Order: sequence, then C-alpha cells, then structure tokens
Amino acid sequence: MSAQIHRLPVLVISAHNRCNCRCAMCDIWRNDEAKSFTAADLDRQLHDIGNLGVEWVVFTGGEALMNADIFAMARTLRRSGIRVTLLTSGLLLARYAQNVAADIDDVIVSLDGPRGIHDRIRRVIGAFDQLSAGVRALRAAAPEYPIAARCTVQKANHSALLDTAHAANSLGLASISFLAVDAGSTAFNHQLATLDKRTRNLLLSRAEIEVLEEEVHRLIAHPLYAMVAEKPEKLHRLVAYFRALATGSEPAAPRCNAPWVSTVVEHDGAVRPCFFHPPFGRLGVQSLFQVLNSDRARAFRDSLDVATNPICRRCVCSLYRSELMESEATA
Repeated sequence: MSAQIHRLPVLVISAHNRCNCRCAMCDIWRNDEAKSFTAADLDRQLHDIGNLGVEWVVFTGGEALMNADIFAMARTLRRSGIRVTLLTSGLLLARYAQNVAADIDDVIVSLDGPRGIHDRIRRVIGAFDQLSAGVRALRAAAPEYPIAARCTVQKANHSALLDTAHAANSLGLASISFLAVDAGSTAFNHQLATLDKRTRNLLLSRAEIEVLEEEVHRLIAHPLYAMVAEKPEKLHRLVAYFRALATGSEPAAPRCNAPWVSTVVEHDGAVRPCFFHPPFGRLGVQSLFQVLNSDRARAFRDSLDVATNPICRRCVCSLYRSELMESEATA
C-alpha cells in the first residue's frame, strides 16, 4: 500500500452545483435542485486542512458566487494564510465586486471568445457585457486586483484564439490560458447518453484542426502572446489532442501529479482525486485526511499510471507541482 498523504498544497472546492450560464460544453446548469458546500462543511474540515498544509484553495462550481457562504469561507481560509482563488463566469462580479476585492485573493473568469462568440457559447444574451461590467466594478473597488481569463477551446471558437486574446486584453485582464473542451467524460454533470451529440457539437473536424493549428501559430507570433499562460508546446498539445480524437487514437497524457498534490471536494462532500476520476470517499462519513488516506484512495494512487490511464490520456485540465507531498511509507 502506498504512503499516506500528509501534505496537500491545493484544495479545489466545488462551492455550488448550479450555474447561471447554459454553456454548450457543460451540463452543470441542468441540475434542478440547488446545493452548496457550506461554511459549516468547511469548519468541520479546518483541522485537517491545517494539518495537511493546504496553501491554496480554489472555489469553482457551477457558479461559486451563487453560494451564500462563499465570502465567509474565504475569510476563514485567508485568516489561516491560505490563498483563495475564485473561478467564475463573471456574470455576478459586478454585484459582488466589493466582497470579492475584500475577501478573495484573485479571480479567473471564463472567456470563450470576443463578444458574439462568447455569448453564443455561454448561451446568455449579454454575457460578455456583464463580464466586462464585472471586471470594471472589480477594478473600481481595487485597481490592481489580479484577474485572469480561461478559454475552453472547441468547435465554436477554434478559429478565434487570437481574437479571444484581444478580448482579454481589451478587458484589461492580466493573462489568458487555453484548454481543450472535455467532450468524453462524465465530469461537469455530463451524461454518457449525450456523448455522441457532444462530440458532434464540440470536437473539431480534420479541416477545423488545420485552422486551429494555424491559429496557434498566429497567436504565438503575435505580441499578445506575452499575456498567454501556456508555453508554445502546451498550445501545440491542444492541436494534438483534437487531432488524436479526430483520427480515433488516444491523446498523449499530460504531465500531471494532481492526485498526489491536490483533491477536489464536491458540493455534497464527495472527494475526488481530480475533476475526472470517480470519488473515493465522502466528507461527513470520514474527515478529509481519512478520505485521502483510506484504503480505496491509496489503492487508486498505487494503481494509477498517468501515461497509460485512459481517463488521464483524455485529460484537458492537468495539474503538476514540482514538489510532491511529504509522505511516510506505511504497511
């Protein structure tokens, strides 16, 4: 049996199970009953969070700003010296700009293209303008506040990477990152019954892959590439990922050690090694430390070969930290 995890640098919390967008690449908005990870849920894990040396908590969702406890939880974590990041669609940023500026360390907004493309993908009329208003409000509250963007590359925006960088720059954002759409897993409330439809609507044809490759070259050659988070080889991996799926082959797995340095806690307390692998425990039944070091979790880490695992090979959201957890070999 593998060593226990005694140090967990990154904790991702899915703060709310619903969303105020109806994105083409995500089915979280289809959830009928609203559920949140609450301040009381967090309080019950604070001892373990401290003992595990958590350095960074990322609030995601659904839409994390739909959680009424989000700012109370952020204050609690920051009092312990933990960095707090908010992932958001940006639609509620204007409403909560003062709270975000006061209680959250940094924000990453979803930006899927310039105005028209962004609105079509988000399927919310005026989504881009609401995001823009939110960024302005946050800047008014804290002029130097760090705001970055993340773009999910798919059929609807594969020819607009450079235009998306222009949009991020026009909004005054600090940086933008690009990741491929997830069209094949059950993450983000995806149903296997809709897999064929998602594949048709989100993945790229061979001709579109050529356009994407040209767009990657244009982006890398442009002065705005300075604000792109990814190195050239990672952008080229986007092309390789779509090309592999289009030709029926398996993509190469990214470099990732997420299950050893991070975990994802769902709104209902389910604990996953990452967004894509199944849960191996649940808070309430066990504490965070107990879940991470349960026989099931340790067996998962023992058996996981990232390079060959089919879920890992299709991963679009890898994490790698150079420092591994401190561990003790146990029987």
